[in-house]
Amino acid sequence: SMNMAFIGDADPFTAAIPATKVELTVSCRNLLDRDTFSKSDPICVLYTQGIANREWREFGRTEVIDNTLNPDFVRKFILDYFFEERQNLRFDLYDLDCKSDNLSKHDFLGQVFCTLGEIVGSLGGRLEKPLIIHVFGTYVRGNVFARSSRNGIPGKKCGTIIVRAEELSNCRESVMLQFCGNKLDKKDFFGKSDPFLVFYRSNEDGSYTICHKTEVVKNTLDPVWQAFKIPVRALCNGDYDRSIKVEVYDWDRDGGHDFIGEFSTSYREMSRSQSQFHIYEQEQNLLKVQESEKYQNSGTVTLLSCLVDTELSFLDYIRGGTQINFTVAIDFTASNGNPSQPTSLHYMSPYQMNDYAMALRAVGEIIQDYDSDKMFPALGFGAKLPPDGRVSHEFPLNGNPQNPYCSGIEGVMEAYYQSLKSVRLYGPTHFSPVINHVARYASAVTDGSQYFILLIISDGVITDMAQTKESIVNAASLPMSIIIVGVGPAEFDEMVELDGDEERISSQGRYAERDIVQFVPFRDYIDRRGNHILSMARLAKEVLAEIPDQFLSYMRTRGIKPGPLPPPYTPCPPPALHPLLTRRVSRI
Repeated sequence: SMNMAFIGDADPFTAAIPATKVELTVSCRNLLDRDTFSKSDPICVLYTQGIANREWREFGRTEVIDNTLNPDFVRKFILDYFFEERQNLRFDLYDLDCKSDNLSKHDFLGQVFCTLGEIVGSLGGRLEKPLIIHVFGTYVRGNVFARSSRNGIPGKKCGTIIVRAEELSNCRESVMLQFCGNKLDKKDFFGKSDPFLVFYRSNEDGSYTICHKTEVVKNTLDPVWQAFKIPVRALCNGDYDRSIKVEVYDWDRDGGHDFIGEFSTSYREMSRSQSQFHIYEQEQNLLKVQESEKYQNSGTVTLLSCLVDTELSFLDYIRGGTQINFTVAIDFTASNGNPSQPTSLHYMSPYQMNDYAMALRAVGEIIQDYDSDKMFPALGFGAKLPPDGRVSHEFPLNGNPQNPYCSGIEGVMEAYYQSLKSVRLYGPTHFSPVINHVARYASAVTDGSQYFILLIISDGVITDMAQTKESIVNAASLPMSIIIVGVGPAEFDEMVELDGDEERISSQGRYAERDIVQFVPFRDYIDRRGNHILSMARLAKEVLAEIPDQFLSYMRTRGIKPGPLPPPYTPCPPPALHPLLTRRVSRI
């Protein structure tokens, strides 16, 4: 029948919680003056970029401010923020000359490209960049620059843009709810019902998404369910008046749970007081009324308590100055194949990146937004090194053991390509030395000012499994996370075991304090049509999605609070030249 519902298997935690929302405020200083008799009348237009097709779409516009070269726009942009995505943004500034909505009718004042990560990753969530006018007709289709060549000199100083990011406060609330039921309809032939509740948030399009399921209370028509905590985002996407639908079921062992009834409410209604809800088997119970005049409802559900709590978020720590350090470790074992052969996983084709390069770039380009000095240690393992051919499981790709740091992701890529020419692929595959390498750094800064992410890219079987487990159990109590990307066609059984999603990893009877390893096989995310940008975006989304929660679990268990927000308008000190262990320890 219609009332049988197979929802017992739906895991509400796999349903994505809506993103946190970030509000962007735009100001400009020293804009170009385009008007002959008065100052410019600026407006800012924000564009976002699609992941797959790379097309720029207009997201929104600020208001126009008349007669100023230093506008502080009031109208804000509200964007969904995902740590695990590279969210490219473009801000275009125009001087409005007439009433037309068509931008090509107005004077172009310059533009800035950046990522949302760059803005939130800046000190205090404040990014300042110079506006530029590119050479007429460069990389934007259409006539964005049609008016710009008239009296703007390409590359000329056009002033600066200041973008501030603030996380919306209702994204940070979580709520503790407890419900009980009274006189629920009896559905079981023998004995009473075994009731449970299922909560759904409504989406923009009117559909519903499951967001929580209570436990089953056995053999009662008057259940009291345990209190549960849920992010307000998950319950109503931060919209306090949005409908929340709650269904009541009688649990059946075979999974065909009987529907008892449902009610609707909203977060605002629940947060006001104890509420009692009548539950009905049908919307407006029309059918029941026709069947029997006696039907009133199928029982009541009462909200016993509703406690709201504001939690510290990942972005609170980033705004407070916590830096994320990115280290990469690359597998140089012989099983990858001779790098000069096209069949090798390390083959350097002039036409496209290999899987190692793609995985490195996909993850690195996102994390670099959260690292102010953009100096990244890059390591290799499993190779014979020149001049004497000794085997190393922890060597710097740039050949400099004193300073393994590379400048930017480009520097890491360059060091990777250079090392392929100088080292000899060998073996075996040891993970523990590179894990211990990063752990040494992480153990020196446990005050919350830094968090370390190690990306290991490897083609297969780990030969030091016991030591690797020991290293991971030790690292789990440090401010670090490990991402393992498997490349090539091998079976990755050991890496799946290290992931710890099924069973928490242990070594000699000691269990890891928290889950810090995320493993994915790259082949599962490669776009069939060969769109590398899409493959890289999918990989990054999968491997980075767990990082903010791993980061927060470290900070919370240690009782670390975010650093104080910096006073506005303080220029950053330049980074030290030799970023060794002392780098950024004293940031907070």
